[in-house]
Amino acid sequence: MGTPPDRLPTGGFARLVPELDVFDLEQSKNFWCNILGFQIAYQRPENRFMYIELQGCQVMLNQQNGNWETGPLQRPLGRGINFQMFVDSVAPLLDALKREKWPLFRECHDAWYRVAGEERGNRQFLVQDPDGYLLRFAESLGSR
Repeated sequence: MGTPPDRLPTGGFARLVPELDVFDLEQSKNFWCNILGFQIAYQRPENRFMYIELQGCQVMLNQQNGNWETGPLQRPLGRGINFQMFVDSVAPLLDALKREKWPLFRECHDAWYRVAGEERGNRQFLVQDPDGYLLRFAESLGSR
């Protein structure tokens, strides 16, 4: 067993990084890292914490410990929020999820959004992690 990763995130820290409480860090690590391909920048195993990244997207995962909880945690966690993460291509993520028979919350589709007088397109899908957090992965289709 090698030394746990211990480095700064690629390109430094993002200005906004969600820290998600999870019920089982190993289960979350399997989903986020082994299936989706996130890399561990650093971790504190003694605190059951890891800082992960994928193509500039950064997320902290922390096994539930009672700190900073504003109420009871029940699945699905993160109700009322989805985390949009842009990647170069959604295809490898979709392939990995399909191999694992992981259900999608919403199938891959193209969506166009009005932004600053033009339409910008995303090819996107939504999936829930083991705790129910809703993740929206998108690749840019450019503008029209």
